[in-house]
Amino acid sequence: MNARPADSADLLAEQRAFYRARAPEYDDWWQRRGRYDDGPDDAAEWNRQVQLVVQALDIFRPVGDILELAGGTGWWSQRLAQTATSLTVVDSSDETLRFNRARVGQPPGKSVTYIVADIFDWRPAQRYDTVFFSFWLSHVPRRLFEAFWALVESCLRPGGRAFLIDNRRDPTRVVQDPYIIDEADDVQRRRLDDGSEHRVVKVFYEPDDLAERLRRLGWVADVAGTPRFIYGSAVKSASGNP
Repeated sequence: MNARPADSADLLAEQRAFYRARAPEYDDWWQRRGRYDDGPDDAAEWNRQVQLVVQALDIFRPVGDILELAGGTGWWSQRLAQTATSLTVVDSSDETLRFNRARVGQPPGKSVTYIVADIFDWRPAQRYDTVFFSFWLSHVPRRLFEAFWALVESCLRPGGRAFLIDNRRDPTRVVQDPYIIDEADDVQRRRLDDGSEHRVVKVFYEPDDLAERLRRLGWVADVAGTPRFIYGSAVKSASGNP
């Protein structure tokens, strides 16, 4: 694949364009519908693993003022809104946030705010008790890993916590999701239903590797995984040192 560097400005712009264009079909991927339907056994296994992630998030119990980065179409936003005092959702795509707004609504007694912004450039106007992001860290170029976690820290109040969910490369799966055409050097080329092709950053982590990377940045992380997902929590260590 004739890939661009995984941290180039034009690739990140193409990634943003991909998610704007993908908004109408994103939920098909998450619900394993249409071209993502690999049969009832695959769907059952997918749902089993999703439930393990849901249980971990329930145990974590996100509360207080919650910030969700890259909120997308709102599958996790609607769950966060149930336990939040307030929920702020940031995403670079207004197209996906339209689905998010429709799904979440304005739960009684809750404050839900939406911000359309490029996360790589955005800075918080306040601090939060919880920062949550799903299927986003893998789209952060390796060179920006430390800067991204510095952003997460700047978003958290003292003692605040982060929770993440992401893809894990499953070596037992012979067939990839059909939108992936090829990949190399942390870049995937993907095709949407309309036939358009886009390049996106895609960095896969293993739980222990990610926890160690965060430890070196002064975080205490508890990261677990299923064959298809990684998930877990992170809090900045009291000393701020590895």
